[in-house]
Amino acid sequence: MVRYFTNYEQKQTDMNIKILGAGCPRCKTLEKVTRDVVTEMAIEATIHKEEDIMKIMEYGILHTPALVIDDKVVMNGRVPSSGEIKNIIIQNQ
Repeated sequence: MVRYFTNYEQKQTDMNIKILGAGCPRCKTLEKVTRDVVTEMAIEATIHKEEDIMKIMEYGILHTPALVIDDKVVMNGRVPSSGEIKNIIIQNQ
């Protein structure tokens, strides 16, 4: 289950996931696969797609797309499989 909260409603226990990328096909694919995995795993997460290049640069990555969980870059430069994303989410819960 993917839940979207306003800043006022957001709970501390929810996972905060960001997809960093300027809108290329690989970035869009990572966003879709990540949303599908979160829905399949039935976890509560806030998913945000960040396309602002200045904000992306703050994370210090050299290649997009990138996956960020709770402000920690956990993967960048490629689109992982759905199984890899599941493992990344499990490791970062």
